[in-house]
Amino acid sequence: MDLSFLRPIYARPGPWASVYLDASHDTEDAVDALELRWRALRDQLDQQGADPATVAALGAAVTRHVPRTGEYGLALSAASGDVVLHNYLPAPPPRDLATVGPLPHAMPLVAQRGEEISWLRVLVSRTGAEIDAVSAGGLPRQAGVDGPAAHPIRKVKPGAWSQARFQRAAEVSWRRNAGASAAATAALADQIGAEVLVVAGDPDARQLLVGQLPRRWQSRTVQTDAGSRAVGADPEPLTEATIQAIAAVAAEHTDRALDRYGAQQGRGDGLPAVVDALQRAQVDTLLLVDDPSSTQRVWIGPEPTQIALDPADLAVMAVDEPCEVRADAALLRALAATDADLVLVGPGDADLAGGVGAVLRYSDPVTR
Repeated sequence: MDLSFLRPIYARPGPWASVYLDASHDTEDAVDALELRWRALRDQLDQQGADPATVAALGAAVTRHVPRTGEYGLALSAASGDVVLHNYLPAPPPRDLATVGPLPHAMPLVAQRGEEISWLRVLVSRTGAEIDAVSAGGLPRQAGVDGPAAHPIRKVKPGAWSQARFQRAAEVSWRRNAGASAAATAALADQIGAEVLVVAGDPDARQLLVGQLPRRWQSRTVQTDAGSRAVGADPEPLTEATIQAIAAVAAEHTDRALDRYGAQQGRGDGLPAVVDALQRAQVDTLLLVDDPSSTQRVWIGPEPTQIALDPADLAVMAVDEPCEVRADAALLRALAATDADLVLVGPGDADLAGGVGAVLRYSDPVTR
């Protein structure tokens, strides 16, 4: 998981106030319900000593946000009167939450955001291809790009020689359109760095388009029969096929990280080893079991790699006033600052001491 989206919040000092709340807009009293939920969180922030300007900024962001139809949540973090992080969540958080501390409480956002895979979905017919939806790491957005259809196509049944001639002409235009659509698809996939292409629609047209894609994209293409353009057609099968394709890529990421971690034979296992590795920017990928109830704490200094289990260790790094924070908050800051990835795993997916382990970028005398 790429954590670069968190860097803006670590570029400025705290204290930070973070809130997570259900902002669903699916009932007649949704606005009133949101106001009540915010009041409860505001009281919690006041009790934790949040400064009034920061609380006011969060309140404005919550009550004036652009509502979306259906169930969703909001994740916000603010400092010194400014809301620095404002994210819509695809579903309400497990529970409303308000925290104040030296670092923003970003773990619930990261956990609900999950592994994000850049993907491209194409609906094809014998008249071309429509780039139906694309995601480059955020919520799906409609691309509204159509494939070429300059040559009207009507493929007739085999019969007399004239019908065969018309059929051959139709095949030529069909292939021409498929080639142009394949080129446009590959160009956009390259542009957004897609990891998977989902090609849906007419079976024969799908085969033609996929067959003319560059080889590097053919190996990353998933075909599905879902995706009828018929009026009133159920979109759910296509949505489900897309989700499954994305989930398969995410699972491959996790499997590769677990294999690399296992090959290290215990190096980088447990919080003490991970902290030591983060101090040296040695972590390539962190494996973490998300545990909202965790009480693990670490000490930090102003710089992201100033992290330790004992405040005395930070004194060696010339940190005069170390702060004690949630371990997951400090880990996320260090990972984002050192361009390390994060993989969230289940409690039974790997044998991780304390629910945390690291795939290391290099080995040194300490980790040998």
